[in-house]
Amino acid sequence: MRYAIVTETYPPEVNGVALTVQGLEQGLRNRGHLVSVVRPRQDGDAAPNGDLLVRGASLPRYPGLKFGLPATRKLMQLWKESTPDAIYVATEGPLGWSALRAARRCGIPAATGFHTRFDEYMRDYGAAFLQKSALRWMRRFHNSAQATLVPTRELAEFLQSHGFERVVRLARAVDIGQFGPGRRDDALRSQWGLGQDGLAAIYVGRIAAEKNLLLAVAAFRELQRSRPDARFIWVGDGPMRESLARANPDFIFCGVQRGDDLARHFASGDLFLFPSHSETFGNVTLEAMASGVATVAFNYGAAREHLRDGAHGAAVDSDAGFIAATVELGRQDALRQAMGAAACASVQSLQPEQVAADFDELLSGLVDTRNRHAPAAVA
Repeated sequence: MRYAIVTETYPPEVNGVALTVQGLEQGLRNRGHLVSVVRPRQDGDAAPNGDLLVRGASLPRYPGLKFGLPATRKLMQLWKESTPDAIYVATEGPLGWSALRAARRCGIPAATGFHTRFDEYMRDYGAAFLQKSALRWMRRFHNSAQATLVPTRELAEFLQSHGFERVVRLARAVDIGQFGPGRRDDALRSQWGLGQDGLAAIYVGRIAAEKNLLLAVAAFRELQRSRPDARFIWVGDGPMRESLARANPDFIFCGVQRGDDLARHFASGDLFLFPSHSETFGNVTLEAMASGVATVAFNYGAAREHLRDGAHGAAVDSDAGFIAATVELGRQDALRQAMGAAACASVQSLQPEQVAADFDELLSGLVDTRNRHAPAAVA
C-alpha cells in the first residue's frame, strides 16, 4: 500500500503528537508500505524522497513549533501524480484542512487523529468562552473524514456524545526496549543531589500553562514538609520554565531530553507527577510506568486506560486528591517501589508492532470500503 501522513508537528520537535505520528509512520514502513509525510519545513530541513515540506508559520505561545500554511493546490498536484491509497491527517491546522479538502477532490479515503483537546486549551489560556466554538470547529474537521482515531474508550464516548461520527479507538503503545527500570542511573541522581535513599519527584513534558503545573508545585511543597530531602526534577521546556525556575530556585530543570537520555531521566525518578487536565492521552504516563516509576495523575486518558489506582500509583479526581496522593506515596518508599514494579509489568504487552498492525488494518479497511463503493457510484 501507499500511504500519506499529514502533520503540522514532527521530530525533532518534542511533543506527544510529533512522537506518536513518527511511531505510526515507522510502524507502517516496517510493515512494508510506502509512506510519504507532508509537514511544515523546519530550520535546515531537507525532505526525504517522497515527502513534501510546505511553508509554515510560528505558533503563538509555542516557541519552536509551527503550523502549516494552506496547501490544497500543491497537495492535489502531488497526489494526482502519485496517488496514495489512503491518508492520515494528524493535526487540525490549516495544512490539515487543506489535506482533507485535497483528498476529497482526489477521491482518496482519509482518517484523522484526535490528538489535542483545543477546547480545553481555550480555558487554560483565559478564553473559556471559546470552548464550545473550538469543539464545533473540531467536529466539522473530523466529520469530513472517513474515520477519527482516538486513543481511549473514554474519549471515544465523549466525542460520540458530542456529534463526532465514525470514531475508532486506536490504542497507544510504549517502547519497552527504550523505557525500563534498568535505565536508572545513580550518577545522574548524584547530579541532582540525591543518593540511594533520596526522593526524586519528576515531571516530564511541556512546561506550559495548559499542563496545570502549579498544582504539581503545590503537591511537592506539601510533600517536602515530611520529606525535606526530596528534589523536584523537571524534564522539558516551555514558556513557564523561566518563571517557575525564578520562583523555585531549588527545582532542578534538565531541559528537553531525547532517546536514551530521556529513558535515564524517567527511570532515575521515584515518583512521577502529571497534573494535566487537558491531555487526550498522555504518552508520558505509559513511559513512566514502563520505567518502573509510580505515578500520580488525573483519572482520564492514559491513566484511566492503564493505571490502576492503588496498584500502579494514584489516579485521582480532584486537586486535593492529587496533593494527598503525592504526599502519601512520597512518604512510603516500599509501597511506592512496589507500585512502580507493578506498573512496569502491566505495560509489557503494549507493543508498538501491534499498534502498527491495527493502524494498517484500519487504513486498508478505508481503501476496501472505497473500492466496494466505486462501482456503484459509477453505475
